[in-house]
Order: sequence, then C-alpha cells, then structure tokens
Amino acid sequence: MSDKKIKILFMGTAEFGLPTLEILRDRFNLETIITNYDKPSGRGLKINTSPVKEFAVKNNINFLQPKNLKNEKFVEKIKNLKPDFIIVVAFRMIPKCIWQIPKYGTINLHASLLPDYRGSAPINWVLINNEKETGVTTFFIDEKIDTGDILIQKKIKIDNIINAGELHDKLKVIGAKAINDTIIGVYRNSISQSTQENRKNIKTAYKFDKENVKINWNLGGIDIYNKIRGLNPFPGARTNINSKNGDSRRIIIYESEYLAENHNLKNGLIFSENKTIKITCSDGYIFIKNLKFEGKKRMDIKSFLNGFNIDKYNTAT
Repeated sequence: MSDKKIKILFMGTAEFGLPTLEILRDRFNLETIITNYDKPSGRGLKINTSPVKEFAVKNNINFLQPKNLKNEKFVEKIKNLKPDFIIVVAFRMIPKCIWQIPKYGTINLHASLLPDYRGSAPINWVLINNEKETGVTTFFIDEKIDTGDILIQKKIKIDNIINAGELHDKLKVIGAKAINDTIIGVYRNSISQSTQENRKNIKTAYKFDKENVKINWNLGGIDIYNKIRGLNPFPGARTNINSKNGDSRRIIIYESEYLAENHNLKNGLIFSENKTIKITCSDGYIFIKNLKFEGKKRMDIKSFLNGFNIDKYNTAT
C-alpha cells in the first residue's frame, strides 16, 4: 500500500531501522531523517557515521544530526516541517517538545512484547531468559521510556538454537511491517490503542556492563548456553581462563553446546580432548565451538587449539 500524502519524519541510528526506512521511502512521504551526530570511535578515533545516515545519503533524503533535541532552532525546524508522524526506531529518548509535534503522534518500534523487556537490550535478554516467544511492539511515545499506549504487536516463536544476531535480523523485518500497518491504522483511525499492563513482575532488558556479560560456571548448563547465544554476536559472553601458574586470559565465547551429565567435579574446570574444549558446570559440560581472545579475531575451536595450548589452563572464572 502506498500513500505519499502521509508526511513522515524518521528518528534512528542503528541498522535495525533500515527495513523500516525502506518501507517509509517506498510507501510514504519520507520527508526527513534524524540521526545521531558522527562520533570518533575505536583505537584510531575514526569518525563513524550511523547506518541510518548512510541510508539517507545513498537515497538522497534530507537528514539532520542534532546534538541537543531540545535546541530551540531544531524544535522550530521540526515544527515547520509539519509531519504527520514521527517514527522512532533505536534512538535516544525523545523530549516532549518533539514528540508532541506530529499531527497523528510519535510512534516507537520496540523489539519485544511490551510491557516485558523494556530497555536497551530486549533481543538479548529474551534469549538469555530462555523465552519461547517474543516479537515487536509499536506504541505512542510518552514521558517515560517504553511505557506509552500500545498500537500493534506481532509475535514469533523462538527455538532453542537461534542467537541474538539471527533474532535481530528476523525482528527488524517484522518490525518494518508493524510500522507500516501502524501508520495506516492510526491514519485511518482503525487501531484501538491500549494502555500497557502495570504489574509487579515485568521483565526488563538491562544494559550490558562488565559484570553481567560474565559467565557464571556455577549455573546450570541451559542457563550458560542461553547466555552465550543471547550475547552472540554482541557483546559476547566473557570468561577468564586461568593457568596453573596464575596467568589469566580473557576469552569471549560465541557458540557452545550443552551436555547434561552428572559429575562430582568442581565447576569451571577446563578439559581439552580430541580437538574440543569443555568446561564443567553444575549439571554437565559446556562444549566451546567458537570464541576469541578479547581484542583478537573470532575463530572456530579447531583453529583456536592449533595456535594455543589450552592444556596449560585448568579453570574458567
């Protein structure tokens, strides 16, 4: 369905929003794209542009990169554009002086079934928590984060193999379709919005830090396996491997398999045999399939063992 008279402003940064941008470009009047300003990053402090800016440049679409969304000149510029909708996908918090501008409202796409998994990392946490279902939600933005009235939800089942990167790629496509349906539904007044349920046991999607990406080898194998796939490919599940003489190396594990087996061994013991690495957990073994040293290139276990003597290392922490 195409309706070029509906004027859209898009706000976003990450690659997750690109399928949505393609639909907005093809089916509506995508007036302007708003994305983060270019920042230096990495060891060489190279200036990096967002995937959303690259899309704007490639498609010759007007774009803005404000540092301050409350800047009076910026706010006035948005008002003068007179958008019907602002669509937000993976962007920073939008102030009220912006989200109240569009005629039909400012709509956010979130990669979970709200109210569960509010926050910055919903795709990762649904896998870490071994959920069997997830999806996307479109909702009207309000003063808080991910709390506005729900418009559309689309659900998918989760198997026990998919990792965070693969789930991300599925949800970005489903999300684009949800945004299309939401714009049409709101424009035609054919969607009934609903207030988010307010309950005590709402699950959250915390940011990742140095502590919560670490593997706890005292947990059960299913929990460890889910953490590894839930952090693959980013930010990666981390552990230290420790040698008998006290040396320690940090590794990032991306793929694993879990073998349930009773044992009386200490958790976190490392075994290398027949070109494999396995580590004990509370109810079995985790077999490492793909990993890297922090700061180095990712490799499969065969390549890793060809260049590194794991036999000198006996514990993981």
